Amino acid sequence: MSNALFSPPPSHGLCFPHRSRQKLSAFFPSHKPPLSSILHLSTSLASPPTSLLLSSSSSLLPSNPRRGGFHFRALESSAAKTNEDEDAEESKNVGDGGAPPSNSAPGVGSDGAVREKVGADGEVGQEYPTGEFEMEEFDWWRLFVVKVRMLFALPWERVKKGSVLSMRLRGQISDQLKTRFSSGLSLPQICENFIKAAYDPRVSGIYLEIEPLSCGWAKIDEIRRHIQYFKKSGKFIVSYVTICGEKEYYLACACGEVYVPPSAYVALYGLTVQSSFLGGVLEKVGILPEIQRIGRYKSAGDQLSRKSMSKEVCEMLTTLLDNIYENWLETISSTQGKKREEIEDFLNTGVYQVERLKEEGYITNILYDDEVRSMLKARLGQKDKKDLLMVDYSKYSNVRKWTLGLEGGKDQIAIIRASGSISRTRSPLSISGSGIISEQLIEKIRSIRESERYKAVILRIDSPGGDALASDLMWREIRLLAASKPVIASMSDVAASGGYYMAMAAEAIVAEKLTLTGSIGVVTGRFSLNKLYERIGFNKEIISRGKYAELNAADQRPFRPDEAALFEKSAQNAYRLFRDKAAFSRTMTVDQMEEVAQGRVWSGKDAASRGLVDAIGGFSTAVAIAKHKANIPQDRQVKLVEVSKRSPSLPELLSGFGNSLLGLDKTVKEALQELKCLNGVQARMEGILFESVGNAFDDNPIIAIIMDCLNSY
Repeated sequence: MSNALFSPPPSHGLCFPHRSRQKLSAFFPSHKPPLSSILHLSTSLASPPTSLLLSSSSSLLPSNPRRGGFHFRALESSAAKTNEDEDAEESKNVGDGGAPPSNSAPGVGSDGAVREKVGADGEVGQEYPTGEFEMEEFDWWRLFVVKVRMLFALPWERVKKGSVLSMRLRGQISDQLKTRFSSGLSLPQICENFIKAAYDPRVSGIYLEIEPLSCGWAKIDEIRRHIQYFKKSGKFIVSYVTICGEKEYYLACACGEVYVPPSAYVALYGLTVQSSFLGGVLEKVGILPEIQRIGRYKSAGDQLSRKSMSKEVCEMLTTLLDNIYENWLETISSTQGKKREEIEDFLNTGVYQVERLKEEGYITNILYDDEVRSMLKARLGQKDKKDLLMVDYSKYSNVRKWTLGLEGGKDQIAIIRASGSISRTRSPLSISGSGIISEQLIEKIRSIRESERYKAVILRIDSPGGDALASDLMWREIRLLAASKPVIASMSDVAASGGYYMAMAAEAIVAEKLTLTGSIGVVTGRFSLNKLYERIGFNKEIISRGKYAELNAADQRPFRPDEAALFEKSAQNAYRLFRDKAAFSRTMTVDQMEEVAQGRVWSGKDAASRGLVDAIGGFSTAVAIAKHKANIPQDRQVKLVEVSKRSPSLPELLSGFGNSLLGLDKTVKEALQELKCLNGVQARMEGILFESVGNAFDDNPIIAIIMDCLNSY
């Protein structure tokens, strides 16, 4: 499992993990010879930063963050979306919450509170609040105000009394806010809709249509948690599943009522993780990867240099898969009131018939969509209506929390969302609204640091990493921000490599139990292409000055012994710098950090027990901790201010419209973007592992393209 970068080498010749699609750069040369020899690689899941890591003097860094707290019941907080210059009263409310997971790591209570935070040194710290949601009862005056607001609501905020909120979940779910010009699902808006519907007297229940999901398990847990929140309102929620895999059923069963059509595709067979190896293919075409691997769990170079999985990587992936599988079994067991062994035995029979699901009590009934709607129509007494009164997700997202009396308090907490791959600048090939652009994020961080408006900051991270320099620059700005006000990192599906690099700067880190995180290590290497050059008749000659001048340029020959030694020393140095900065950020000794580094990727649950994460929970757990750190009472509502993204420019809007008309495949555009940004050190989590753990697409389109390119030689 590896990630390869073919790019002009940095001065230190070091590198970090990259997504598998980046291997395409080897076969699409620009101004260089047919193939560039420098291969920048890194850890299997996350990449460490390079010599940038300890570039700042420790005396300039903020003091080590305080950790700990007390356990409070945190009421649901309202959220606001606004620009810095917008009037707070006119801002749109957007937010989501979090609740404790059912399973807990050592030092984590069953309700999700870190009752005894056990550090890597074995010391027990104080407790953190969980942010558990509780329905708040409105007094007569507040109810009156809400009714008046609804009476004079804007047209797009009006909902008929007795309506059912219809939400269809499928495919990718972004952790970013969506604008009216963007399509797709947004996790914060999904979660907000659950909270709004719980309080909205016009909404009688939720009809949740679930189709194949391709997001990570952490986002599934966040949505599942909000289903539980909504059920506290006493309203009904039913799910309708047409294609039922492990993820889809995991989410659907939380609703209590699960309906499937007679023709539903059911595939409850278990979970897998897989990895492909190109070592044999590269050998046949005359490409020799020269890899320096630092850390037992480094696998970024394995996909190119090996023909099979190493025992260390197998151990790491097995542990991650066990975490996901055990969580699935235990969650389904507790939800369905069945023994864990019974669930596993049922799964191992190979479940593909909907009739068996009904017979064994795993679903409520077998009905078509129109039959479920008719049933709900009768349940709500809407016999005089032609169709069931419904309001869809898109329209309901326009309903402001202010309209429902959920506008929040005077104290404000800023929300910074960092989602996608990390880069320093935006490329013309960038997909609008995607990725983390460090120069833009740094500008936001500085504006928040200079403002006295915010009492605390929540840094929401959903990133496999990217450019190491960009990650380091953001790390520095986050540390400076944390010196002026509390900063809490909240991890989504993945915060590995550059993503974890950012999180380390926060005062406390909150992760879901299945968040992929950590991966502290380095792999560096290059390609020796002499045999390939001979095969295709290509010649390359170099005139140089300096003993090591050809280190990153002479791809027409293997390393000399002295060059190989220098390459190894550079990798060792980069690893030490990254490890030491991680140890400093997490208040560990170097020896303690070494035990959890070595390029290993952890689940959030395991990371918490090893000191890499402070608490297990979702977004509202981060809110509760932020309130505690900012000395805001837990029973006081706060306003969560989303730091708005830059509005899309006219060229971006036209580009997006044109792409839709032309049918330009998103995967191809992302691949072109990667080729444009390969001229720097990468601190990136490996894409194959992230996509395949838990539930994967069987065919990786990028691997297929690489195979086609290789076959052309």
